[in-house]
Amino acid sequence: MSHVAPSPRTEIHRKAQRAHYDLATVRAIVDQALVCHIAFNQGGSVHCLPTACWRDGDFLYVHGANNSRLVNTLLDGECAVCITHLDGLVLARSAFHHSMNYRSVAIYGRFQAVDEVEAKEAAFRAFVEHVSPGRAAQVRLPSRSELAGTRLLRLPLAEAAAKIRNWGVEDSEEDMAIPVWAGVIPLALRAGAPVPEVGGEAYRLPARPAFIDGVG
Repeated sequence: MSHVAPSPRTEIHRKAQRAHYDLATVRAIVDQALVCHIAFNQGGSVHCLPTACWRDGDFLYVHGANNSRLVNTLLDGECAVCITHLDGLVLARSAFHHSMNYRSVAIYGRFQAVDEVEAKEAAFRAFVEHVSPGRAAQVRLPSRSELAGTRLLRLPLAEAAAKIRNWGVEDSEEDMAIPVWAGVIPLALRAGAPVPEVGGEAYRLPARPAFIDGVG
């Protein structure tokens, strides 16, 4: 595990003991995400927008329409991407010491366009497999014309920092005698019962991503 930030802007100063800079930790957090938030400057204002994302190799991928404002802006300048998984509410005996358990990643840099057809096909197949493992073999994948109408962007994970809290209550000694429940309430992304479209009831649903709990 690396304890050295890859750049000055990725170095975590607040609660530095929660920092992780190794690629293995960054990859693991990205792999459990379906959505990321991208912050960027455009038109004299700051924006932060959510979009679907996935990882292939050491890159974070996003996609959009050819004329998308977001896509064009990301190709023109640098941005910051954030992914957060909320894993639990930490309820202490003191309101001041309440906290949350989480895993987060911040990634900095500039997105690059992926225009080569075979590379786009492979990346979108990886996207389908990320959302529903096994589904890429069942559905029609994007046609050449659909690929041509879609921009694919990737951001290197080289300049990234992870921050994790995954433990219990940190009450002060003087608060330990307060007669109130203290502990962690776990939280997780959960899938509901699948709702099939008309005509699709007879077919088997591929697996959901391993990081989503629940029925399905």
